[in-house]
Amino acid sequence: MAKLEYTLKTDTLFKMLFVRHQDLLKQLVATLPGIPHESIGHFEVTNAEMPADVIKGKFCRLDINMKVDGRLVNIEMQVDEEDDYRDRALFYWSGMFSSALREGEDYGELPRTVVISIVDFDLFDCADFHSEFRPLEVSRHEELSDRYS
Repeated sequence: MAKLEYTLKTDTLFKMLFVRHQDLLKQLVATLPGIPHESIGHFEVTNAEMPADVIKGKFCRLDINMKVDGRLVNIEMQVDEEDDYRDRALFYWSGMFSSALREGEDYGELPRTVVISIVDFDLFDCADFHSEFRPLEVSRHEELSDRYS
């Protein structure tokens, strides 16, 4: 039996499927960070562009960026294990968060910003299937802000 060269773990196919079938993407976004599906009013993919010839190349940003009811949401599919993936995820989050305001806007207007990383490797040495992170004070475990996850 021949092995499939491409699967939905292939980032280009992942993006093609979910950008073309945004009803599925909306369901995925509702399920992963726990946003009630029926509560999602505004849902917009902000980087749907993807040239047709990129199946093997990396000619565009292949993660999916969205605005969901005032939140910024990024979904990244990562199959290859990279030693610095944790830093990469934080970098993506910080880029989305820091670019959310225009000059003169108040910091209180920063939207909740969510990065969802779907990885095909063990990122942590634990049996948990799902992890959620927020910047916390180390000893009191007090959240710095509720604008990220």
